[in-house]
Amino acid sequence: MEWFIAAAAIVALGIAAVAAAGGGGGMSREPVYDTYRQQLPARPLTATDIEQARFGVTLRGYAMGQVDDLLERLGREIAERDARIAELTGAPVVEPDATSSGPDQQLPVRR
Repeated sequence: MEWFIAAAAIVALGIAAVAAAGGGGGMSREPVYDTYRQQLPARPLTATDIEQARFGVTLRGYAMGQVDDLLERLGREIAERDARIAELTGAPVVEPDATSSGPDQQLPVRR
């Protein structure tokens, strides 16, 4: 009986060593992205789209690439809307200047 327990322990240690060495299969060469990515609609974004936007959470917060993509798209769409409004109303297009909202100035918070 003792020999059987010793043999079973040796077999278990051997299986564990093979598994630890990667003998059970290799890792994929392609990276695995396990953060949730919400697909945005192809149409212009609405306020509801922005309110319902969710980003994948990573080790250090939100997935920066997803946030950057959304902010870039919002900036482009808002610039297009401002240009269209200026065109329809005949008002000049107001270009933002460097002093309007620098990194050390606080924007008003709407509650």
